[in-house]
Amino acid sequence: MGGVTLLALGNGAPDVFASLAAVRSGQYRTGFGAILSAGTFVSAFVVGFVAIYAAPFNVDPGSFVRDVGFYLLGALSLFYVYLSGEITFWQAVGFVGFYMFFVGVVFWMDLGIGLVHKREGGEMDCGKGGAVVVSNLEDEKQGSGPFERAYGKVMIIFLENLKLMGAPNLIFLKLTIPQTAPSEWSRFYISANIILCPLVLLYSCNSFMPLDHPIVFLLSNAHFPLWFIVLLASSSLALLHFILEKEPPKTELMPIVLVAFIMSVFWISTVAGELLNCLAALGMLLEVHPSLLGLTVLAWGNSVGDLVADVAVASAGQPAMAMAGCFAGPMFNMLVGLGSALVMQTADTYPKAYELHLHTGIVIAFVFLILSLMGSLLVITWSRFRVPRFWGFCLIGLYVFFMVVSLVIAKFSG
Repeated sequence: MGGVTLLALGNGAPDVFASLAAVRSGQYRTGFGAILSAGTFVSAFVVGFVAIYAAPFNVDPGSFVRDVGFYLLGALSLFYVYLSGEITFWQAVGFVGFYMFFVGVVFWMDLGIGLVHKREGGEMDCGKGGAVVVSNLEDEKQGSGPFERAYGKVMIIFLENLKLMGAPNLIFLKLTIPQTAPSEWSRFYISANIILCPLVLLYSCNSFMPLDHPIVFLLSNAHFPLWFIVLLASSSLALLHFILEKEPPKTELMPIVLVAFIMSVFWISTVAGELLNCLAALGMLLEVHPSLLGLTVLAWGNSVGDLVADVAVASAGQPAMAMAGCFAGPMFNMLVGLGSALVMQTADTYPKAYELHLHTGIVIAFVFLILSLMGSLLVITWSRFRVPRFWGFCLIGLYVFFMVVSLVIAKFSG
């Protein structure tokens, strides 16, 4: 259940906010291209890589058919709407609602499995999976030679230097995102959070209310800018907190967790917006169409984490778990990420529909995404839910062909 809710939100947050930034700035082709190409990358290249690395292995029939089936149905529905050339507000809401329905189905299936195990007096054998991971890591340690040890030392030095270069950013994030764990509590940082978080949130709402909006304060003829009033109030609270609070809280406080979540969302959204601006500028300089940038740079950047995570899980002896993670995440990005962006955009034009201009590159991305999903569903089901290695090579070949076709179309369509 957590995999299709919190985990999907955590892994898909960059894609979600990149889609919101793209669609809201009028670059919906970039948003469509990034989401569809990222989905094809994960469902074809990542699934293919896992299959080549770990096949043959079995997958759970019910979960596999459910995840791939819902993703395929969602992609077909969005493709139909895109081909129609327009999308209404209720159609956009329907995509988000479809994912909520998927979450309900997952919850119902997990609840049914839990009741069966409880009735049989058994428990899920979680310890066994953990033992496999630990034993694999221990085997890798024992089998490491001089080259592996030297490589490990080089990586440690590289990571330490990387951490040193990222220290200014880390300090800035700590100043604006509260640390939720009591062990990481700092009176200075919490006091700084009390001052800076309201100002950052006020800046994020600048489009609704300007920072210098005049506020009557203390005297009827005294007008102060809004940011000054907020700064004065937050600084007073921060000073009070710094004087009175001497010990860290014993447990995580829900208000702090909520503020940390909101601030994290703000920074992800801000970075996504800046990334879209950089891509647009890069496209203008190189005379490359925005949709092609979405199909390549943005999609790869947002999906490389899925590749690393799923290969690591497969390397730890859990290829079926890695395979399961290749469908729910991209489906969340497509239905909730792109769907939410389209809900906001169609709300501005309601009751009129929001026009979608067809682009050949996006149509091709839809076709290859649907082909990869249909192929996996048919081949793995035909193989009695045992993933064959040859299908991994087929999927990677399909993705390479997709990239070649996309580049050719971008070259000749201008």
